[in-house]
Amino acid sequence: MIFRFVRHFILRDAFALVCLFMAVMLSGQSQSSQNVNDRFDVLETQVNQILGIVIPDVENAMKSMVRAKAQSDSTTLLLINRINTLQNTIRTLESKAAYTDSINFQLLQQLMMIENKIVTLTRSFNELYDLKTGTTDITSTRISDDNFKKSYIDALSAYNDGNYEMAIEGFGRLVTGDPSHKLADNCQYWLGESYYALKNYKRAILEFEKVFQFGEQDKWDDAQLKLGICFQKIGNFDKARAEFQKLVDHYPGSEYYQRAQQYLRQL
Repeated sequence: MIFRFVRHFILRDAFALVCLFMAVMLSGQSQSSQNVNDRFDVLETQVNQILGIVIPDVENAMKSMVRAKAQSDSTTLLLINRINTLQNTIRTLESKAAYTDSINFQLLQQLMMIENKIVTLTRSFNELYDLKTGTTDITSTRISDDNFKKSYIDALSAYNDGNYEMAIEGFGRLVTGDPSHKLADNCQYWLGESYYALKNYKRAILEFEKVFQFGEQDKWDDAQLKLGICFQKIGNFDKARAEFQKLVDHYPGSEYYQRAQQYLRQL
C-alpha cells in the first residue's frame, strides 16, 4: 500500500509540472494546436520514462527499509529474550545460594544442639559418679544426707533414661524440701533441663532463672547459656542475644564462653 501511495504523489506532481509547462508554452508562444499536442505527447513520453526509472528505485528503497526494520525488530526481540533468560538464571542462582546458606545454618544449629545434649549428659553422669564415689560434699539441714543423695541420684538417673516427668518430680521435691542444701542449685538447674528436654521452653526459662537465687554459683554459667538457647527456641532473638552477651560479659572463664560467641554470631 505504501508503494501505491508514493507512486500516486509522484504522478500527481509530474502531471502538475507538465500542466505548468504547457501553460507557459501556450502563453509565451502562438502555435498551432497540432504543435501543442505534439509537444504534450513528447513531454508525457519523457515523464513516463522518468517515472519508469524513479518509481522502481523508490519501491526497492522502501522494500529495503522494510526488510531492515524487520531485521532490526528481530534482533531487538532476540536481545530482549536473552536478557530475560539471563535475569531468570541470576534469580535461580540467587535462590540456590540462599537455600544453601539456609541449609548450612540449619546444619550448624543441629550440630550445636547435639553438642549441647552431649555436654548435658556428660555433666549428669559426672555428678552421678561424684555422688556414688562420695567426692561431693553434701550437708543437709532438712533432709538427711543419705536421703538427699539417694533422691538426687534417682532423679538424675530418671533424666538420663529420658523419663523427664519423673525427673521433674524428684528434683522439685528436693528443691522444695531443702532449698538451702548445697546441691539444691543443681536440682533447680536440672529442673530447667528436664523442661527443656520436654520442649517446654517457657517453663524451662522460669526454672533456669531461679538458679541465680541460690548461693552456689557452679551452675550459673550453665543456666545462662540455656537461657539464651531457650529464648532462641521461642523466637525471641533480641532476648537470646542479650542472654548470650551476659555470659560473655560476666563469665569470661566459662567453658561455654566460645559457644556463646558462636550463638551471637548466628544472631
